Amino acid sequence: MITILGPTASGKTPLAAALAAEIGGEIISADSRQVYRRMDIGTGKDLADYVVRSQESGDSRNVIPYHLIDIREPGTKYNLFEYQQDFFDAYQAIRSRGAVPILCGGTGLYIEAVLKGYHLSPVPQNQVLRDALEGKSLEELTQMLEELKAKTGSNMHNTTDVDSCQRAIRAIEIETYNVEHPTPRRELPSVDSLIIGVNIDRELRREKITRRLKARLEDGMVDEVKALLDEGIPAEDLIYYGLEYKFLTEYLTGQLTYDEMFSRLEIAIHQFAKRQMTWFRGMERRGFEIHWIDATLPMEEKIERIIQLWQ
Repeated sequence: MITILGPTASGKTPLAAALAAEIGGEIISADSRQVYRRMDIGTGKDLADYVVRSQESGDSRNVIPYHLIDIREPGTKYNLFEYQQDFFDAYQAIRSRGAVPILCGGTGLYIEAVLKGYHLSPVPQNQVLRDALEGKSLEELTQMLEELKAKTGSNMHNTTDVDSCQRAIRAIEIETYNVEHPTPRRELPSVDSLIIGVNIDRELRREKITRRLKARLEDGMVDEVKALLDEGIPAEDLIYYGLEYKFLTEYLTGQLTYDEMFSRLEIAIHQFAKRQMTWFRGMERRGFEIHWIDATLPMEEKIERIIQLWQ
């Protein structure tokens, strides 16, 4: 397998699609929010990226198969345990067809879990615990989570993925369950993979994030979130998904002005991209070898470099 990771706005999806067209690959998404249907603009699915035009003619199109996108309904809570099972189903199906699996995304926890073969258990909701935690601040919940992780030695649930009270409560629920209920787990193997990191200069990344945010708002991201609210998805469920869905929901429910929404969302995405890079650097410290490629190189050069490393 080949894994392509990088922060938001680094261009990892077009790179993965171009690589797949070259080597006969299929893409498995490693994005915790692109699993949801009708959450397209806010999650940055950019499905047009999976259509690669021929280098020779420029006319013929190669539609790259992709997996683990649009597999759940909005309002549901998709978790790491489910992702791990879904990944292996897709991975095995791709291998059975003789194609090359290409894992691509920015959710570091998902990537690390499948590469390392984390042993996970399905964790039910604990309403008593949830009621006890209700009303606590994100800072208080984060402190509780850190204390639990210190007991278990867990490296899951870092601040990249725990950016709201709901997410923090769910993380505490999972860590508490794993302390109290050692249970039989599905044993999933680790996966050998060439790991490519797309390295983008910080200032260029910030510029691209801001430009892309403006474009998505112009393309109808507000209407997308409004449609989800109109179909009956509770505001708190959309806020749970974080980033675009959190701040646009707060704007649409009158908690923020448009300018406040834009400013806070822009800052939040910049912070998120920084945390993604922190996670990837942590992966290197935990023994993963990541081959970093400059995001600004021509596509042909990036593909050539990856194929050299792969062979």
